[in-house]
Amino acid sequence: MSDTRVPDPPDPLSTRRIASSDVGDPDRSVKRVWAWDRHVIERIALIGVASSDSDDVRLQKATLTLSAVTSSLLSFIWVGTYLSLGLPTSAAIPAGYQVATAVSLIVFARTKGYRFFRTSQIILILVLPFLLQWSLGGYANSSAISVWALVGVFGALFFFTAARAIPWFLLFVGLTLFSGLIDGFLAASAPPIPASVQVTFFVLNILAVALVAYLLLQYAVRMRDAALQQSDRLLLNVLPRTIAERLKRDPGVIAERHDDVTVLFADVAGFTTFVDHTSADLVVGFLDEVFSAFDHLSERHGIEKIKTIGDAYMAAAGLPEPRPDHAQAIAAMAVEMLDEFDRVCRERGFDLTMRIGIDSGPVIAGVIGRRGFIYDLWGDTVNTASRMESQGIPGRVQVTEETYRRLADQYRFEERGEIAVKGKGPVHSYLIVEPTAPRPG
Repeated sequence: MSDTRVPDPPDPLSTRRIASSDVGDPDRSVKRVWAWDRHVIERIALIGVASSDSDDVRLQKATLTLSAVTSSLLSFIWVGTYLSLGLPTSAAIPAGYQVATAVSLIVFARTKGYRFFRTSQIILILVLPFLLQWSLGGYANSSAISVWALVGVFGALFFFTAARAIPWFLLFVGLTLFSGLIDGFLAASAPPIPASVQVTFFVLNILAVALVAYLLLQYAVRMRDAALQQSDRLLLNVLPRTIAERLKRDPGVIAERHDDVTVLFADVAGFTTFVDHTSADLVVGFLDEVFSAFDHLSERHGIEKIKTIGDAYMAAAGLPEPRPDHAQAIAAMAVEMLDEFDRVCRERGFDLTMRIGIDSGPVIAGVIGRRGFIYDLWGDTVNTASRMESQGIPGRVQVTEETYRRLADQYRFEERGEIAVKGKGPVHSYLIVEPTAPRPG
């Protein structure tokens, strides 16, 4: 096993080496400094992450850590400003936040305990802005510093569930109403703060909180869009697009009758013996490559893949949207499926063949199940197509007379004769030889 280590961060003297080694190449210097900064940020963000954490928890921990560190650094602005104005009590409140955050970050890094760190940060961010506002003499004199408590409300939505964030919002509402009730009393004894400072902090408070709200909402929208795209992709893997759209609008039973479609079944001949003498990874890898190639063909020909069962592949054309050339599309795909199957076998050195059976006619289609649901087909056409495959000839495409009539002027056929189909009796069948005209491309 190779020894893979995460490289240690560069030492603080690396900037000196940059200055000496990258003279005349400022772009390279900037890239190195930026890479070093990113490495430091990542190390800080992950101080509370445990190897057993899920992706969601890792993201929440990293986001909360960076938010706490950033807020602590920004607090120096308020601490310095209030000290310069001779307001040590007010300066002590953001300074207290810095100390409390530093202690909780140390505990968080040691224990990886997310609950305490998360709850303590929400409490600090919700309560301390109101305490600071009260110490400064109310809404006007403090430049409405309590608006910062909204960051705690947004954080509760992000780091807790929607239901568990409600009490935090109610706490914010209560503190806001209480601040309004006592604002006149606080304003009467408000310390003098220059009007220019008040206006500056009004702007800073509004912009900063708006920025936090925007970033959180943008992140939530991005995550929502990504989740919707992922769910749509997963849904379209098992359902036709039109059926998936209907199922999202109405989760009830979906059942349709299609009077004229063509159904295809394909199966690997001798697959059970092959599995008994082949390793699991080779078997699964082989089927994955074969069925992936078939999926590509079905997309190219506009054919619906219905399902795979073991080593069997089922597809249909003419549903859920009707198309007049459904038999032609299935036949073209079937011929190419044999070519693709032979290619994969040659490349992997396997001596295997595939049977394909096709029938045309009416079917019933619908979605069954509530968990692990599937779009499936039923009817005599489905059963007959399956029999055409199971009683077919390895390496050949066998079709019924119904399909033959639709393709007789486009393919050369070899008449095979009658085949006994269970529950139906003798069925006249044909084997596709080749198209009567060269295939395009």
